[in-house]
Amino acid sequence: MIGIVADDITGANDIGIMYAKADYRTDVYPLELWHAEAAAGDLPDVLVLDTNSRLDSAEEAYRKVFAATKAVQAAGCDRFFNKTCSVFRGNVGAEFDAMLDALGASFAVIVLGFPKNGRTTIGGVHYVHGKLLEASEFRRDPVHPMTESNLISILQKQTKRTVDFVPIALIEQGPGALRAEIERMRERCSYLILDVRDQGSLRIIAEAVQDEPILCGSSALSEELAILSRSMHPGESRKAGMESGGFPRVPFDQAALGRPSGSVLCAAGSLMPQTAAQIEYAKRSGIAAFELDSLILLQVEGKETHLEQLIVQASAVLQAGRDVLVHASNDPDKVAETKRRASKLGTGNTDISRIVSDALSSVVAAISERTGQRKLLIAGGETSSAVCAALGVSGLRLLREIEPGLPSCLAIGGTPYELVLKSGSFGSESFFVKAIAHLKETIA
Repeated sequence: MIGIVADDITGANDIGIMYAKADYRTDVYPLELWHAEAAAGDLPDVLVLDTNSRLDSAEEAYRKVFAATKAVQAAGCDRFFNKTCSVFRGNVGAEFDAMLDALGASFAVIVLGFPKNGRTTIGGVHYVHGKLLEASEFRRDPVHPMTESNLISILQKQTKRTVDFVPIALIEQGPGALRAEIERMRERCSYLILDVRDQGSLRIIAEAVQDEPILCGSSALSEELAILSRSMHPGESRKAGMESGGFPRVPFDQAALGRPSGSVLCAAGSLMPQTAAQIEYAKRSGIAAFELDSLILLQVEGKETHLEQLIVQASAVLQAGRDVLVHASNDPDKVAETKRRASKLGTGNTDISRIVSDALSSVVAAISERTGQRKLLIAGGETSSAVCAALGVSGLRLLREIEPGLPSCLAIGGTPYELVLKSGSFGSESFFVKAIAHLKETIA
Protein backbone atom coordinates (compact mmCIF):
# COMPACT_ATOMS: atom_id res chain seq x y z
CA MET A 1 0.00 0.00 0.00
CA ILE A 2 1.00 3.57 -0.68
CA GLY A 3 0.20 6.11 2.03
CA ILE A 4 -0.15 9.75 1.01
CA VAL A 5 -0.52 12.75 3.29
CA ALA A 6 -1.83 15.86 1.51
CA ASP A 7 -2.21 19.38 2.89
CA ASP A 8 -5.51 20.14 1.15
CA ILE A 9 -8.34 18.21 -0.45
CA THR A 10 -7.78 19.31 -4.05
CA GLY A 11 -4.14 18.28 -3.72
CA ALA A 12 -5.26 14.95 -2.29
CA ASN A 13 -7.45 14.37 -5.35
CA ASP A 14 -4.75 15.69 -7.67
CA ILE A 15 -2.25 13.04 -6.57
CA GLY A 16 -4.88 10.37 -6.07
CA ILE A 17 -6.02 10.43 -9.68
CA MET A 18 -2.45 9.69 -10.81
CA TYR A 19 -2.87 6.22 -9.32
CA ALA A 20 -6.58 5.79 -10.00
CA LYS A 21 -6.14 6.26 -13.75
CA ALA A 22 -3.55 3.46 -13.66
CA ASP A 23 -6.35 1.25 -12.23
CA TYR A 24 -5.27 1.37 -8.60
CA ARG A 25 -8.17 1.86 -6.25
CA THR A 26 -7.55 5.19 -4.54
CA ASP A 27 -9.54 6.59 -1.62
CA VAL A 28 -9.27 9.98 0.06
CA TYR A 29 -10.32 10.74 3.64
CA PRO A 30 -10.11 13.82 5.84
CA LEU A 31 -7.66 13.01 8.64
CA GLU A 32 -10.24 13.63 11.36
CA LEU A 33 -12.76 11.25 9.73
CA TRP A 34 -10.39 8.37 9.01
CA HIS A 35 -11.19 5.27 11.09
CA ALA A 36 -8.87 2.39 10.37
CA GLU A 37 -11.18 -0.15 11.99
CA ALA A 38 -14.07 0.72 9.68
CA ALA A 39 -11.94 0.32 6.54
CA ALA A 40 -9.87 -2.65 7.70
CA GLY A 41 -11.71 -5.14 5.51
CA ASP A 42 -11.77 -2.95 2.40
CA LEU A 43 -8.46 -1.12 2.15
CA PRO A 44 -7.58 0.62 -1.12
CA ASP A 45 -4.33 0.31 -3.04
CA VAL A 46 -3.57 3.96 -2.33
CA LEU A 47 -4.76 5.65 0.87
CA VAL A 48 -4.73 9.46 0.92
CA LEU A 49 -5.32 11.42 4.13
CA ASP A 50 -6.09 15.12 3.82
CA THR A 51 -4.81 17.18 6.77
CA ASN A 52 -6.31 20.47 5.49
CA SER A 53 -3.27 22.15 7.01
CA ARG A 54 -2.15 24.68 4.42
CA LEU A 55 -3.69 27.61 6.30
CA ASP A 56 -2.70 26.34 9.76
CA SER A 57 0.23 27.45 11.88
CA ALA A 58 3.44 25.50 11.32
CA GLU A 59 3.01 23.86 14.73
CA GLU A 60 -0.54 22.68 13.98
CA ALA A 61 0.48 21.49 10.51
CA TYR A 62 3.32 19.45 12.05
CA ARG A 63 0.92 17.84 14.53
CA LYS A 64 -1.57 16.89 11.82
CA VAL A 65 1.01 15.45 9.41
CA PHE A 66 2.70 13.49 12.19
CA ALA A 67 -0.67 11.96 13.13
CA ALA A 68 -1.61 11.29 9.48
CA THR A 69 1.72 9.59 8.79
CA LYS A 70 1.28 7.34 11.80
CA ALA A 71 -2.26 6.56 10.64
CA VAL A 72 -1.30 5.45 7.12
CA GLN A 73 1.60 3.47 8.54
CA ALA A 74 -0.78 1.70 10.95
CA ALA A 75 -3.10 0.93 8.02
CA GLY A 76 -0.30 -1.10 6.44
CA CYS A 77 1.35 1.39 4.09
CA ASP A 78 5.06 0.91 3.50
CA ARG A 79 5.59 3.63 0.89
CA PHE A 80 4.95 7.25 1.82
CA PHE A 81 4.35 10.49 -0.06
CA ASN A 82 3.99 13.98 1.43
CA LYS A 83 1.89 15.90 -1.12
CA THR A 84 2.31 19.67 -1.08
CA CYS A 85 1.32 22.60 -3.24
CA SER A 86 3.18 22.54 -6.57
CA VAL A 87 4.74 25.93 -5.76
CA PHE A 88 5.55 25.26 -2.06
CA ARG A 89 2.77 27.37 -0.55
CA GLY A 90 1.98 26.38 3.02
CA ASN A 91 3.95 24.75 5.83
CA VAL A 92 6.22 22.57 3.71
CA GLY A 93 9.16 22.47 6.12
CA ALA A 94 7.09 21.59 9.16
CA GLU A 95 5.13 18.96 7.23
CA PHE A 96 8.19 17.28 5.72
CA ASP A 97 9.82 17.23 9.16
CA ALA A 98 6.69 15.69 10.67
CA MET A 99 6.67 12.80 8.21
CA LEU A 100 10.36 12.03 8.74
CA ASP A 101 9.97 12.24 12.51
CA ALA A 102 6.89 10.01 12.51
CA LEU A 103 8.74 7.37 10.48
CA GLY A 104 12.04 7.72 12.32
CA ALA A 105 13.64 8.55 8.97
CA SER A 106 16.36 10.97 7.94
CA PHE A 107 16.02 11.41 4.17
CA ALA A 108 13.42 12.22 1.52
CA VAL A 109 13.48 13.00 -2.19
CA ILE A 110 11.46 16.06 -3.25
CA VAL A 111 10.08 16.60 -6.77
CA LEU A 112 7.98 19.74 -7.26
CA GLY A 113 7.93 19.97 -11.04
CA PHE A 114 4.59 19.41 -12.83
CA PRO A 115 5.26 20.13 -16.53
CA LYS A 116 1.69 19.39 -17.65
CA ASN A 117 0.56 22.27 -15.46
CA GLY A 118 3.49 24.55 -16.30
CA ARG A 119 5.69 23.91 -13.23
CA THR A 120 9.37 23.25 -13.90
CA THR A 121 12.52 23.36 -11.77
CA ILE A 122 15.93 24.18 -13.23
CA GLY A 123 19.00 24.68 -11.04
CA GLY A 124 16.80 24.43 -7.96
CA VAL A 125 14.82 27.45 -9.18
CA HIS A 126 11.08 27.03 -9.78
CA TYR A 127 9.15 28.37 -12.78
CA VAL A 128 5.42 28.66 -13.51
CA HIS A 129 4.60 28.67 -17.24
CA GLY A 130 8.12 29.92 -17.95
CA LYS A 131 8.08 32.71 -15.36
CA LEU A 132 10.08 32.72 -12.16
CA LEU A 133 7.82 31.69 -9.28
CA GLU A 134 8.32 35.13 -7.71
CA ALA A 135 7.13 36.78 -10.96
CA SER A 136 4.09 34.53 -11.39
CA GLU A 137 0.53 34.98 -10.16
CA PHE A 138 1.56 33.29 -6.90
CA ARG A 139 3.46 36.41 -5.85
CA ARG A 140 0.00 37.91 -5.17
CA ASP A 141 -1.42 34.90 -3.35
CA PRO A 142 -3.60 36.43 -0.58
CA VAL A 143 -2.39 34.01 2.12
CA HIS A 144 0.99 32.69 0.96
CA PRO A 145 2.62 35.25 -1.37
CA MET A 146 5.61 33.59 -3.05
CA THR A 147 8.34 36.23 -3.26
CA GLU A 148 11.31 34.05 -4.18
CA SER A 149 11.94 31.23 -6.62
CA ASN A 150 14.81 29.19 -5.18
CA LEU A 151 13.26 26.05 -3.72
CA ILE A 152 16.33 25.24 -1.63
CA SER A 153 16.11 28.65 0.04
CA ILE A 154 12.33 28.45 0.54
CA LEU A 155 12.52 25.06 2.23
CA GLN A 156 15.70 25.75 4.20
CA LYS A 157 14.00 28.69 5.93
CA GLN A 158 11.36 26.29 7.24
CA THR A 159 13.51 23.43 8.54
CA LYS A 160 16.66 22.80 10.55
CA ARG A 161 17.44 19.79 8.36
CA THR A 162 19.84 20.31 5.45
CA VAL A 163 18.52 20.83 1.91
CA ASP A 164 20.31 20.24 -1.40
CA PHE A 165 19.41 19.58 -5.04
CA VAL A 166 20.33 17.57 -8.14
CA PRO A 167 20.68 19.57 -11.39
CA ILE A 168 18.91 18.65 -14.59
CA ALA A 169 22.17 17.82 -16.40
CA LEU A 170 22.82 14.91 -14.06
CA ILE A 171 19.20 13.73 -14.15
CA GLU A 172 19.31 13.60 -17.94
CA GLN A 173 22.23 11.15 -17.72
CA GLY A 174 19.61 8.54 -16.87
CA PRO A 175 18.15 6.55 -13.97
CA GLY A 176 21.38 4.79 -13.08
CA ALA A 177 23.39 8.01 -12.73
CA LEU A 178 20.57 9.64 -10.76
CA ARG A 179 20.23 6.65 -8.44
CA ALA A 180 23.96 6.77 -7.71
CA GLU A 181 23.77 10.52 -7.01
CA ILE A 182 20.86 10.03 -4.63
CA GLU A 183 22.87 7.42 -2.73
CA ARG A 184 25.82 9.81 -2.52
CA MET A 185 23.65 12.70 -1.32
CA ARG A 186 21.77 10.57 1.21
CA GLU A 187 24.67 11.02 3.62
CA ARG A 188 25.00 14.76 2.94
CA CYS A 189 21.48 16.12 3.32
CA SER A 190 18.01 15.29 4.60
CA TYR A 191 15.99 16.77 1.73
CA LEU A 192 17.10 16.37 -1.87
CA ILE A 193 15.22 18.46 -4.45
CA LEU A 194 15.35 17.21 -8.05
CA ASP A 195 15.19 19.41 -11.14
CA VAL A 196 12.40 18.77 -13.66
CA ARG A 197 12.52 20.08 -17.22
CA ASP A 198 9.71 18.05 -18.82
CA GLN A 199 7.76 14.80 -18.63
CA GLY A 200 10.87 12.96 -19.75
CA SER A 201 12.62 14.16 -16.59
CA LEU A 202 9.85 12.64 -14.51
CA ARG A 203 10.16 9.29 -16.28
CA ILE A 204 13.87 9.16 -15.48
CA ILE A 205 13.22 10.18 -11.88
CA ALA A 206 10.47 7.58 -11.47
CA GLU A 207 12.83 4.78 -12.50
CA ALA A 208 15.51 6.06 -10.15
CA VAL A 209 13.30 6.55 -7.07
CA GLN A 210 10.78 3.71 -7.42
CA ASP A 211 12.23 2.01 -4.32
CA GLU A 212 12.56 5.18 -2.22
CA PRO A 213 10.34 4.83 0.88
CA ILE A 214 9.63 8.57 1.26
CA LEU A 215 8.86 11.06 -1.50
CA CYS A 216 7.59 14.62 -1.24
CA GLY A 217 6.28 17.36 -3.52
CA SER A 218 3.70 17.72 -6.27
CA SER A 219 1.62 14.95 -7.80
CA ALA A 220 3.28 14.80 -11.22
CA LEU A 221 5.93 12.22 -10.31
CA SER A 222 3.19 9.86 -9.12
CA GLU A 223 1.77 9.64 -12.63
CA GLU A 224 5.02 8.12 -13.88
CA LEU A 225 5.45 5.98 -10.75
CA ALA A 226 1.95 4.54 -11.17
CA ILE A 227 2.56 3.72 -14.85
CA LEU A 228 5.89 2.09 -13.97
CA SER A 229 4.38 0.09 -11.12
CA ARG A 230 1.46 -1.07 -13.26
CA SER A 231 3.83 -2.29 -15.98
CA MET A 232 5.79 -4.28 -13.40
CA HIS A 233 2.73 -5.63 -11.54
CA PRO A 234 -0.13 -5.98 -14.05
CA GLY A 235 -3.49 -6.86 -12.55
CA GLU A 236 -2.36 -6.37 -8.96
CA SER A 237 -5.02 -4.31 -7.19
CA ARG A 238 -7.53 -4.25 -4.37
CA LYS A 239 -10.24 -3.09 -6.81
CA ALA A 240 -12.85 -5.55 -5.53
CA GLY A 241 -16.32 -4.31 -6.29
CA MET A 242 -15.13 -2.09 -9.15
CA GLU A 243 -16.51 -1.78 -12.65
CA SER A 244 -14.16 -1.65 -15.62
CA GLY A 245 -12.59 1.79 -16.01
CA GLY A 246 -12.25 2.31 -12.28
CA PHE A 247 -15.86 3.15 -11.39
CA PRO A 248 -16.95 1.87 -7.97
CA ARG A 249 -20.01 -0.30 -7.68
CA VAL A 250 -21.94 1.66 -5.06
CA PRO A 251 -25.53 0.46 -4.87
CA PHE A 252 -28.16 3.13 -4.41
CA ASP A 253 -31.55 4.07 -5.76
CA GLN A 254 -31.13 6.69 -8.52
CA ALA A 255 -34.73 7.84 -8.12
CA ALA A 256 -34.19 8.40 -4.40
CA LEU A 257 -31.55 11.00 -5.14
CA GLY A 258 -34.14 13.37 -6.56
CA ARG A 259 -31.49 15.37 -8.35
CA PRO A 260 -32.55 17.70 -11.16
CA SER A 261 -32.02 16.18 -14.57
CA GLY A 262 -29.16 17.62 -16.57
CA SER A 263 -27.96 20.29 -14.16
CA VAL A 264 -24.77 20.86 -12.15
CA LEU A 265 -24.16 23.12 -9.17
CA CYS A 266 -20.83 24.98 -9.29
CA ALA A 267 -19.17 27.04 -6.56
CA ALA A 268 -15.88 28.94 -6.71
CA GLY A 269 -14.04 30.48 -3.78
CA SER A 270 -10.55 30.69 -5.29
CA LEU A 271 -9.11 34.09 -6.22
CA MET A 272 -6.48 32.68 -8.56
CA PRO A 273 -6.53 34.21 -12.08
CA GLN A 274 -7.09 30.77 -13.61
CA THR A 275 -10.36 30.39 -11.71
CA ALA A 276 -11.40 33.95 -12.56
CA ALA A 277 -10.87 33.21 -16.26
CA GLN A 278 -12.83 29.95 -15.92
CA ILE A 279 -15.73 31.82 -14.29
CA GLU A 280 -15.85 34.37 -17.12
CA TYR A 281 -15.74 31.61 -19.74
CA ALA A 282 -18.59 29.81 -17.97
CA LYS A 283 -20.66 32.99 -17.95
CA ARG A 284 -20.05 33.52 -21.69
CA SER A 285 -21.13 29.93 -22.23
CA GLY A 286 -24.54 30.67 -20.73
CA ILE A 287 -24.13 29.30 -17.21
CA ALA A 288 -26.18 31.34 -14.72
CA ALA A 289 -23.84 32.98 -12.20
CA PHE A 290 -24.41 34.67 -8.85
CA GLU A 291 -21.83 36.53 -6.76
CA LEU A 292 -21.25 35.93 -3.07
CA ASP A 293 -20.37 39.51 -2.08
CA SER A 294 -17.34 39.45 0.22
CA LEU A 295 -18.03 42.97 1.51
CA ILE A 296 -21.50 41.97 2.72
CA LEU A 297 -19.99 39.02 4.62
CA LEU A 298 -18.21 41.54 6.87
CA GLN A 299 -21.47 43.27 7.79
CA VAL A 300 -23.41 42.34 10.93
CA GLU A 301 -26.68 43.15 9.19
CA GLY A 302 -27.45 42.02 5.67
CA LYS A 303 -25.24 38.92 5.59
CA GLU A 304 -27.96 36.34 6.24
CA THR A 305 -30.37 38.05 3.84
CA HIS A 306 -27.71 38.01 1.13
CA LEU A 307 -26.98 34.31 1.64
CA GLU A 308 -30.65 33.38 1.61
CA GLN A 309 -31.15 35.34 -1.61
CA LEU A 310 -28.32 33.41 -3.26
CA ILE A 311 -29.83 30.12 -2.11
CA VAL A 312 -33.27 30.99 -3.47
CA GLN A 313 -31.95 32.28 -6.82
CA ALA A 314 -29.58 29.38 -7.45
CA SER A 315 -32.15 26.79 -6.38
CA ALA A 316 -34.70 28.18 -8.81
CA VAL A 317 -32.22 27.95 -11.70
CA LEU A 318 -31.31 24.35 -10.84
CA GLN A 319 -34.95 23.34 -10.51
CA ALA A 320 -35.51 24.74 -13.99
CA GLY A 321 -32.91 22.25 -15.23
CA ARG A 322 -30.07 24.74 -15.83
CA ASP A 323 -26.50 24.77 -14.54
CA VAL A 324 -25.63 27.40 -11.95
CA LEU A 325 -22.46 28.95 -10.54
CA VAL A 326 -22.09 30.74 -7.20
CA HIS A 327 -18.73 32.47 -6.85
CA ALA A 328 -16.97 34.66 -4.32
CA SER A 329 -16.17 38.26 -5.31
CA ASN A 330 -13.09 38.23 -7.54
CA ASP A 331 -12.98 41.84 -8.79
CA PRO A 332 -9.51 43.11 -7.73
CA ASP A 333 -10.86 46.39 -6.34
CA LYS A 334 -13.52 44.64 -4.27
CA VAL A 335 -11.03 42.06 -3.02
CA ALA A 336 -8.66 44.87 -1.96
CA GLU A 337 -11.48 46.72 -0.22
CA THR A 338 -12.54 43.53 1.56
CA LYS A 339 -9.01 43.09 2.87
CA ARG A 340 -8.87 46.71 3.97
CA ARG A 341 -12.15 46.53 5.89
CA ALA A 342 -11.26 43.15 7.36
CA SER A 343 -7.95 44.55 8.59
CA LYS A 344 -9.77 47.41 10.35
CA LEU A 345 -11.89 44.77 12.08
CA GLY A 346 -8.78 42.88 13.16
CA THR A 347 -9.28 40.08 10.61
CA GLY A 348 -6.31 38.81 8.59
CA ASN A 349 -6.15 37.31 5.10
CA THR A 350 -6.33 33.74 6.41
CA ASP A 351 -9.41 34.58 8.45
CA ILE A 352 -11.23 36.28 5.59
CA SER A 353 -10.42 33.30 3.34
CA ARG A 354 -12.10 30.99 5.84
CA ILE A 355 -15.06 33.34 6.27
CA VAL A 356 -15.70 33.29 2.52
CA SER A 357 -15.24 29.51 2.27
CA ASP A 358 -17.57 28.84 5.20
CA ALA A 359 -20.25 31.14 3.76
CA LEU A 360 -19.97 29.59 0.31
CA SER A 361 -20.12 26.06 1.74
CA SER A 362 -23.25 26.88 3.73
CA VAL A 363 -24.90 28.18 0.56
CA VAL A 364 -23.94 25.04 -1.38
CA ALA A 365 -25.21 22.75 1.37
CA ALA A 366 -28.54 24.62 1.58
CA ILE A 367 -29.02 24.54 -2.20
CA SER A 368 -28.22 20.83 -2.30
CA GLU A 369 -30.70 20.11 0.48
CA ARG A 370 -33.49 22.12 -1.16
CA THR A 371 -33.03 20.79 -4.66
CA GLY A 372 -31.62 17.29 -4.15
CA GLN A 373 -28.61 18.32 -6.24
CA ARG A 374 -25.89 15.66 -6.22
CA LYS A 375 -23.52 16.74 -9.01
CA LEU A 376 -21.18 19.51 -7.93
CA LEU A 377 -18.09 21.32 -9.20
CA ILE A 378 -16.12 23.21 -6.53
CA ALA A 379 -13.11 25.47 -7.21
CA GLY A 380 -10.52 26.25 -4.55
CA GLY A 381 -8.87 24.01 -1.96
CA GLU A 382 -10.22 25.74 1.15
CA THR A 383 -13.68 26.00 -0.41
CA SER A 384 -13.67 22.34 -1.45
CA SER A 385 -12.76 21.24 2.06
CA ALA A 386 -15.47 23.42 3.59
CA VAL A 387 -18.11 22.18 1.13
CA CYS A 388 -17.28 18.52 1.79
CA ALA A 389 -17.55 19.13 5.53
CA ALA A 390 -20.88 20.94 5.10
CA LEU A 391 -22.26 18.09 2.97
CA GLY A 392 -21.08 15.45 5.43
CA VAL A 393 -18.71 13.83 2.93
CA SER A 394 -16.54 11.42 4.91
CA GLY A 395 -14.51 9.93 2.07
CA LEU A 396 -13.91 10.08 -1.69
CA ARG A 397 -13.17 7.49 -4.34
CA LEU A 398 -11.26 8.83 -7.35
CA LEU A 399 -12.88 8.23 -10.74
CA ARG A 400 -11.54 9.82 -13.94
CA GLU A 401 -9.16 12.62 -14.91
CA ILE A 402 -10.72 15.52 -16.82
CA GLU A 403 -7.53 17.57 -17.23
CA PRO A 404 -4.06 17.05 -15.68
CA GLY A 405 -4.48 16.77 -11.91
CA LEU A 406 -8.23 17.46 -12.07
CA PRO A 407 -10.40 14.38 -11.47
CA SER A 408 -13.98 13.54 -10.71
CA CYS A 409 -14.75 11.57 -7.57
CA LEU A 410 -17.59 9.88 -5.75
CA ALA A 411 -18.43 10.45 -2.09
CA ILE A 412 -18.33 7.16 -0.18
CA GLY A 413 -19.86 6.23 3.13
CA GLY A 414 -22.92 8.46 2.80
CA THR A 415 -24.84 10.38 0.15
CA PRO A 416 -23.15 9.50 -3.16
CA TYR A 417 -22.36 13.01 -4.38
CA GLU A 418 -20.52 13.13 -7.69
CA LEU A 419 -17.87 15.83 -7.32
CA VAL A 420 -15.14 17.69 -9.12
CA LEU A 421 -12.90 19.49 -6.61
CA LYS A 422 -10.59 21.84 -8.48
CA SER A 423 -7.36 23.46 -7.34
CA GLY A 424 -7.69 27.21 -7.87
CA SER A 425 -4.60 27.50 -10.07
CA PHE A 426 -5.22 24.43 -12.25
CA GLY A 427 -7.22 23.95 -15.41
CA SER A 428 -7.80 25.49 -18.81
CA GLU A 429 -10.08 28.47 -19.37
CA SER A 430 -12.87 26.13 -20.50
CA PHE A 431 -12.48 23.74 -17.57
CA PHE A 432 -15.81 24.50 -15.87
CA VAL A 433 -17.68 23.74 -19.08
CA LYS A 434 -15.68 20.51 -19.58
CA ALA A 435 -16.24 19.42 -15.99
CA ILE A 436 -19.98 20.07 -16.18
CA ALA A 437 -20.21 17.94 -19.33
CA HIS A 438 -18.15 15.23 -17.62
CA LEU A 439 -20.41 15.19 -14.56
CA LYS A 440 -23.50 14.92 -16.73
CA GLU A 441 -22.02 11.89 -18.48
CA THR A 442 -20.83 10.18 -15.29
CA ILE A 443 -23.29 7.75 -13.76
CA ALA A 444 -22.12 6.32 -10.44
